[in-house]
Amino acid sequence: MENKTEFKPYIPASKVTPELTVTSIIMGVILSVVFGAANAYLGLRVGMTVSASIPAAVISMGVIRVIMKKNSILESNVVQTIGSAGESLAAGSIFTLPALFLWASEGVMEKPGIVEITLIALLGGLLGVFFMVPLRNALIVKEHGTLPYPEGTACAEVLLAGEEGGANASTVFAGMGFAALFKFIIDGIKAVPGEVSFRVKGFAGEIGTQIYPAVMSVGYICGFRISSYMFAGGVLSWLVLIPLIVMFGENAVIYPSDGATIGEIFAADGASGIWGSYIRYIGAGALAAGGIISLIKSLPLIIRTFKDAVKSINVKGQTGNNVERTANDLNMKVVLIAIAILTLAVWLIPAIPVNLLGALIIVIFGFFFATVSSRMVGLVGSSNNPVSGMAIATLLIATLILKFTGASGADGMAAAIAIGSIICIVAAISGDTSQDLKTGYLLGSTPKKQQIGEIIGVCAAALAIGGTLYLLDTAWGFGSAELGAPQATLMKMIIEGVMSAELPWNLVFVGAFIAILVEVIGIPVLPFAIGVYLPVQLNACILVGGIIRLVFDKMMKMEE
Repeated sequence: MENKTEFKPYIPASKVTPELTVTSIIMGVILSVVFGAANAYLGLRVGMTVSASIPAAVISMGVIRVIMKKNSILESNVVQTIGSAGESLAAGSIFTLPALFLWASEGVMEKPGIVEITLIALLGGLLGVFFMVPLRNALIVKEHGTLPYPEGTACAEVLLAGEEGGANASTVFAGMGFAALFKFIIDGIKAVPGEVSFRVKGFAGEIGTQIYPAVMSVGYICGFRISSYMFAGGVLSWLVLIPLIVMFGENAVIYPSDGATIGEIFAADGASGIWGSYIRYIGAGALAAGGIISLIKSLPLIIRTFKDAVKSINVKGQTGNNVERTANDLNMKVVLIAIAILTLAVWLIPAIPVNLLGALIIVIFGFFFATVSSRMVGLVGSSNNPVSGMAIATLLIATLILKFTGASGADGMAAAIAIGSIICIVAAISGDTSQDLKTGYLLGSTPKKQQIGEIIGVCAAALAIGGTLYLLDTAWGFGSAELGAPQATLMKMIIEGVMSAELPWNLVFVGAFIAILVEVIGIPVLPFAIGVYLPVQLNACILVGGIIRLVFDKMMKMEE
């Protein structure tokens, strides 16, 4: 408790200022839906998502301070709390739910309904928020100074800087306007091609780049180092593996081909045809191995984290009139009743293909991974949180349990992906909630109001995510060159592999051993594996953003 008494937030507990207002709720809901849809598109396209907390904070500052002439930092904080929930819910959803659309396109099952998608996203998001409530005191308060929560701390610094005028918002709005104009020129009037590719005669490899500010922004945010690892993975696939496959197998019919030789596939669709038929399986194997490697490396920290967090939980909770404003959480009885109701809903609602055993798996694994995720992001940040590794572990165990209990075929596969989806969303939302609560702790927000804000953001984003996925699937189709959906394809392959064992395992193992090799030589395996999976044109565009970030950083250092 020493940290709690020593620490002084920016707004003292004795001072009451506007927080959860009509303005903050409306702005937060709009940003939640917008950032959720944008992150769904980016994540399905490039295999990585970006945090929305800081952009949401800057926009809220600009509107509340500059346009509305209000001086309320805690109100701006609630806006970013609600807004960032949409981004995290989208991130958790796109790792798994598109697998249902992929199976539907193959005729395995019917396309999921919007109600089913909405309910899975909503229940997973609400469980993630409620699981985090009893952990706040343990992770945010008692370990203040030990767990830095990089994004949460950075967001607090942005909001504090905004107290000096909120001028940074103009940069964000200018960037949005530039990106919208560029998108209109490329895809609207089609004055400039959105992708440029190059080939050398006699060589089956291909190189090129896309020209989209949204994709470049991923590289800018991730930085040159991560974007270069992704590009290196793309180079391996498109300039090494594809030429080798074409050269050695030109006249061969190799599974999963439907009878066409590799030469015929290449003649019809070029390098993209080989990527769609073979490279995606190699990339999925690399992603699976990378996720498992990251999980194994994190296991000692995960086990220690879970033990420490559970020991520190304040079961009684901190609520009521006698509790300081900055220590007031949602009532613990309400939280426990809500978790019980949500668990029963997962089991009993017909639209969700999960039985009682599946619901119990969700609660047990959900709370475990919520605890792990909340602490992991406190140490290494949201970008390095091994959510995909947690999802892989959950899917493997859940699919095996379902198969042994007699659930097989399309029903068993749908149940497995529903369980994996909810737990993946739980982990993503728990990490986001803990970052937001850290921001609130530094600023002096009321935790209860932030937790209510998270619930509002989850509800708004869940209502939008089904329509977003349907629109993206209709426009391009999941698993296509435009929307590779790497994580969802991987989750689909894992379930199919366990249920039916009908997979091109040789290709999957090639990818897995590439990932192991990369890990041995000290290269971060997950960004490299994503690069192996994605089209090289996409990786190149991300690298351009990373190079721009590198140039800007060097210019800033020279000015200093």
